[in-house]
Amino acid sequence: MATEQGLKGSDGLMQQLGDDSPMLNDANSEEAWIEVIQKMDLVYADLVRYQVELEEKNSALEEAQRFIESVQAAMTDVLIVCDIQGRIQRANGALEKLTGHTEAELMNRSFKTLFVDSSQPLVDGFADKIRSETVYDCEVNLIGADGKPTPLAMNCSSRYDHDGRLVGMVLIGRPVGELRRAYEELNITHRELKQAQEQLVHSEKMASLGRLVAGVAHELNNPISFVFGNMHALKRYGDRITRYLQAVHDGVDGAQRESLRRELKIDHILSDIGSLIDGTLEGAERVSDIVMDLRRFSGNQQEDNQPFQLAPVINTAVDWVVKAARRKPDLTIEVPEELEAIGIKGLVHQILVNLVQNALDVMEEMETPKLEIRGWRDWDNVRIEVRDFGPGIPKQNLMRVFDPFFTTKDVGKGTGLGLYISYGLASDQGGSLMASNHPDGGAMFTLTLKAA
Repeated sequence: MATEQGLKGSDGLMQQLGDDSPMLNDANSEEAWIEVIQKMDLVYADLVRYQVELEEKNSALEEAQRFIESVQAAMTDVLIVCDIQGRIQRANGALEKLTGHTEAELMNRSFKTLFVDSSQPLVDGFADKIRSETVYDCEVNLIGADGKPTPLAMNCSSRYDHDGRLVGMVLIGRPVGELRRAYEELNITHRELKQAQEQLVHSEKMASLGRLVAGVAHELNNPISFVFGNMHALKRYGDRITRYLQAVHDGVDGAQRESLRRELKIDHILSDIGSLIDGTLEGAERVSDIVMDLRRFSGNQQEDNQPFQLAPVINTAVDWVVKAARRKPDLTIEVPEELEAIGIKGLVHQILVNLVQNALDVMEEMETPKLEIRGWRDWDNVRIEVRDFGPGIPKQNLMRVFDPFFTTKDVGKGTGLGLYISYGLASDQGGSLMASNHPDGGAMFTLTLKAA
């Protein structure tokens, strides 16, 4: 092109020199050869670049092919690639292993021939649905290498070319036997974990109960001692009354009867026996209440939500823990006597025991531990706040304190289930349990229940 332009631009010079001029022929030939050489250089450079790009693309293609083959070889699931007529175009090693046929032997065969007769209606559905929907987890039976049915959970989806045209289907199947074995193993593991968790939860409850034995023993000792003392007095009174009644029955005269009455202090017995019986009944009822509280704390029986006064439950729970504590805290309880909640009395008692015990554990090394418990009504709810004066809860642990097995105690001093159990018990009766830090220091746990 440049030569032609150069020739056309030199028409005037050619007319002046003439066609046979040696100068004109030499100049034109040199320019033409230079331009030809330049064009050849450009073409050669393009050829070299195209060759490099072609080699790079070929290398990438080979790498992609090796990658695809390695993925197919590593697959444990069956892979079948078919064209639009259902003829097999690609198969992986898992299919070869199950059927006993190589990929070359399976090529261009109908995929339907791989399945037993009973699965043919389902297999026919693959081809029918391939244009409209994807088939998920359809259980079919493949003809195994031993001729026996091999169950597969088969998925089938459409395959499109680069122009978006439907060109076939891809079938992926997983042996159901493997899935069933995996599910059964998972189910067994789940049951074992559940049993272990139940045992740990029960062990934690028993451990908490064990820590309270000293306090409960003291609590039981008072009414039992009172009952024993009253029963010994009643026994003595019974002996005197028996002697007096025997004398009356024997018909002694009035003077002797009156003398015996004064000697045996029958009038004092008559005035005192009523209070002795009332005191004995009160002590027995107190023992019965303590035993019932123990059963509620340690047992698994479920009660219905019902109204109850909070103050006695809080006082009992605190007494149990504080009396067994190595170092008695400075205790403040501000709970109105008339404050009532709706819930399960035994579960609330157990929650409070866990919260108070946890607070005392936190303040175990303090010289003067201090514990505050407040209760108040907040619209339709009742809130009970247990606050210790310990170091508080680190921010990173505030969201984890109710997780099972989370504990900051040393090994052997806690399982990390106390707060987890308390959280679940609060939820079981329609309430909630929250943890926070007090602005002036220390941790706070707030139990919320429905108000009566």
